[in-house]
Amino acid sequence: MYGWRGTILRVDLTREKVTKHPLDESIARNFIGGRGLNSKTLFDEVKPGIDPLCPENVLCLAPGPLTGTPLCMTSRIEVSTLSPCSGILGDGNAGGSFAAFLKLAGYDQIVITGRASSPKYLWIDDGNVELRDASEMWGKTTWETTDILHKMHGEQIGVACIGQAGENLVRFASTIVDKYASAATGSGAVWGSKNLKAIAVRGTGRVELARPEEFEQLAQDDREFFLKDHLQHEVIAVYGTHIGMMHWRPGYRYFQKKLSADEIPAALAPEGWKKYEIGRAGCYDCPVRCKDVYRIPAGRRAGEEGSALEFECIASLGTNCGILNPIAIMEMGNLADAYGMDVIGLGNAIAFAKDLYSRGIITKEDTGGLSLDWEDADSQIELIHRIALREGFGNLVAEGMYSFAKIIGRGAMDYCYHVKGISRGTHPPGLFALAHATSTRGADHLRGRSWAYGENDPEFFQILIETGMFPQISQDPVEGITISERATTLTDSIGRCKGAVNSWVCAVPLVWKYPLWDGLAKLLTAATGIEFDAYRLEEAADRIYILERAFNIRQGITRKHDRLPQKPVAKGTRQEKEELETHAEMLTDYYRVHGYDPETGVPTRKRLERLGLRYVAEELGAHNPYPDWDGPPLWHPHEYPHGRKRAFVNEPEV
Repeated sequence: MYGWRGTILRVDLTREKVTKHPLDESIARNFIGGRGLNSKTLFDEVKPGIDPLCPENVLCLAPGPLTGTPLCMTSRIEVSTLSPCSGILGDGNAGGSFAAFLKLAGYDQIVITGRASSPKYLWIDDGNVELRDASEMWGKTTWETTDILHKMHGEQIGVACIGQAGENLVRFASTIVDKYASAATGSGAVWGSKNLKAIAVRGTGRVELARPEEFEQLAQDDREFFLKDHLQHEVIAVYGTHIGMMHWRPGYRYFQKKLSADEIPAALAPEGWKKYEIGRAGCYDCPVRCKDVYRIPAGRRAGEEGSALEFECIASLGTNCGILNPIAIMEMGNLADAYGMDVIGLGNAIAFAKDLYSRGIITKEDTGGLSLDWEDADSQIELIHRIALREGFGNLVAEGMYSFAKIIGRGAMDYCYHVKGISRGTHPPGLFALAHATSTRGADHLRGRSWAYGENDPEFFQILIETGMFPQISQDPVEGITISERATTLTDSIGRCKGAVNSWVCAVPLVWKYPLWDGLAKLLTAATGIEFDAYRLEEAADRIYILERAFNIRQGITRKHDRLPQKPVAKGTRQEKEELETHAEMLTDYYRVHGYDPETGVPTRKRLERLGLRYVAEELGAHNPYPDWDGPPLWHPHEYPHGRKRAFVNEPEV
C-alpha cells in the first residue's frame, strides 16, 4: 500500500502472542487511519457494558497515513479505549517521535487485548516484535522507564509508557509519550489493568508514496507556510500555548470566574515564563517547535528540568486551583508527567475537591488532615503524590471527579461541572456549550471548535466570512461546529497536529456550500494513490464521528446526557429556563444536521446506511434501549498493583 504501511499489529497479552494482519484497503479508505481506524476497532470489538479495567477492554494506538512522510507536523499517535474515567469512548492524541518511528517500523495500528500475568513491555524493532519482562520497570516513573528503555535499545527509539498512576489504576492516568507528551481520558489506567508498562519502537523503514514528486512539492509548500506565517513563526514558535494565558481566559478557583488578560499575574503571562526557559523543543520533524524546555530555579527541585508546560497545565493545576506561583506549577507539571496523569483531569479533580472543601462539604476529617486551602501549594503537591499512589484521601480523588462526587454524596454532584464524566468547566449556552455537550468523548475543547474555526488566524477567516465562503458562527453555530468536527476528526485521522489545521494545504474548508478541502485531498491522493476529493473527505469524517456516537449509544448515552457542561447557577429562575430552552433548540438542530433522532439522539438507520454503516444500524436496532449511562463502575474490585514509590523520593510528606 502507498501512504499506509499495510500492517496491523495485534497483541494478545493473556496468551503473550503477537500477530500481524493486513490492513483492509476498504477500511483504510473509509476510516483513513489514526482516530478513525481506532474508533472502528473499538466499535467492532468492545462489548457494551464491560468494566473498562477488565481484560476484555481493547487498547488501540495508531498513527495516520501521512505520519512518517515528508509532510511536517504529522508525528501524532492516537490512543483509544473504553475510558475508565467516563465509561464511554476515550481517546487521546500525543506528539513526540513515537508515531513516526511506529510508522517507519511498518505499522498502521497496534491493537492490544487481554491481561498479562506479570508486567510486560512491547519491543518493536522494525519487523521483529516481542513481549518482554518489565518487572524491573514496574513501580518506576515514566521518566525513569523511558531512560531505561533508551539505555537498553538506543536513543533513536520512541517510547510510550505509564507511571505509577497507571499502575495504580488512577482513572485519569494517561499514556505518556517520549516523556512529555500525554494522551489522556484514562488510557494509562487501561495499560495498568493489562500489566503493560511500555511500548518501545525503532523504525528504520520508509513510507512509500504513490506520487512522490507531487507530494514532496505540496509538503515543501506547507513547510514554507509555517516558516513564514506570522502566528506560527513569531507567536507559537516563541511562546507556544502560553499565549493562551492572555487570550483564552483561564478559570480561577474552580471556575468561580475567568481571568482576563489584565488579571493574569505578570509571572504567569507568556513573557513571564521566559525567565525559566532554557530552550525550545518540537515533535518529530516540526519546524514550529512550540514546546518550551525549562529549569526550575529554586525550591526543593531547584535545577530540575521539564518540557512542554502548556496553557492547560498552567490553567488546570495553577489558576483554577488558586495557585499563582510559577515554580509550584512547574513542579506539579513535572509530577503529572512523571507519574503519568492528564493535567486537565488531575487539575479539575483537585479544583473540585478544593471547592467542596471551601463550601464545607468535605473537611480535614475527610482529607486525613491535609489542607485544601486555595493558596496552599505545598498541600496540593502532596495531594498529587497521594492521588498517584492512591494513598488516603488521594484514593478518592483518583476515581475522577464524577465518581468522586458519587462516592462523597452530600450534594457534591451539584458542583461537579462535567459532560459524561469529563470536566471542562462552565460555559454559557451557545457554541462552546453545545460543542462540549455533544463531543464524543465527553466535554472537550478539541472535538468541535477551537483551532478548526480560525481562532489562530482570525483575519484570514474574517475574509472568508465577509465573502460568504464561511458561515458566521454567531448566526449558524451548528454549521460552524459541523465544520470544526470534520476538521478535527480528519486531523486526528491523518496523524497531524491540530496546530496545523489552519494550513492552507491541509484542512481549511474554503467554501461552505461545497467545501473544498483541496489541500488535504491532494495530499492524500498523492500519498496513497486513491483519488480523494472534498465529498469523500467529508463523508469519511462524518462516518467516523457517527460511529463514535453509536459506540456511546451502546454505553447508555441518550439525548439527556448531551447537557450543558455545568449546573445552572440559579436553579428555578427564568434565566435557567431560557438557558435550557436555548440549548434544547440548538441540540435539536444539531441532531437534524447530523442525522440523529431528535428525541433520543440515536443515529437514524437512513443516515447510517448512507455512510455505509448498515451493520451499525442493525446493532443499534437489535439492542436498544441500552442501560442508562451513569459513569464507569465505582471502585475497581482488583487489588491495586504495587508501584508506590514517590516520583521524587527526596520530597518529604506534608
